[in-house]
Amino acid sequence: MADLDILVTNDDGIESTGFHALYEELSEVGSVTAVAPAEDQSAVGRAMSYSVGVRDHELGYVIEGTPADCVVAGLSSLVPETDIVVSGCNRGANLGTAVLGRSGTVSAAVEAAFFGCPAVAVSMYIPTEEYVPGEDTLAAHQYAEAVRAARYLVEHAAEAELFPHGGYLNVNAPIADRATGEMEVTRPSHSYHMVAEQDGETITLTNRVWELLPAGDLDEPDGTDRSAIQENKVSVSPLTAPHTTEHHELLDGIADAYPE
Repeated sequence: MADLDILVTNDDGIESTGFHALYEELSEVGSVTAVAPAEDQSAVGRAMSYSVGVRDHELGYVIEGTPADCVVAGLSSLVPETDIVVSGCNRGANLGTAVLGRSGTVSAAVEAAFFGCPAVAVSMYIPTEEYVPGEDTLAAHQYAEAVRAARYLVEHAAEAELFPHGGYLNVNAPIADRATGEMEVTRPSHSYHMVAEQDGETITLTNRVWELLPAGDLDEPDGTDRSAIQENKVSVSPLTAPHTTEHHELLDGIADAYPE
């Protein structure tokens, strides 16, 4: 396990507390190289640049770009010997299918999966009343459960069945002092709670999940990522990056009738 080469990245920026907590934890089980954004890149999804600046950092490399940029630069150029990519630890949860495509943290894992490299995205749920947008206010010890879960999964990454081709894990954990110490395999929730309110020339977009979740007002089925987090468990969703298709007889008929 000491020979494991681990690339760590994130979307909160290389100096964030959660990133350093993850780097230190994974350094106990492998050789860790940071390839992370210089600045906060939250909610950029899989946005990608044509060219990015890169500079050395005491933990590895700093990229003037997005999390997806970091993974492409790392796996293709800077750290091609990487065995596994770990993205996080994000300050805030990434729960539900609608959120996955927006998250820079998860998108880094998706990018790695397209390379055929095992990947783990790890995030920590912070109740709304404790979350300060744009401010890294949490202490490193509060990430303990999240980084412990990430380390545990990385240590078991040698099991090939854990990461099928194009596979990655989306991990969400509670703040350490609220964690039950349990881990549950989950599926992403499909419930959608986005709303928009107009005030003059401004429209505010809000994901009401962050209001409903801490109040226990989300009626989530057992087995979903949000349900596990509501119970203060670590949620692990095994996902695949390539988009899937479904046979659609009506669409087949429309396509067959396409005029020449």
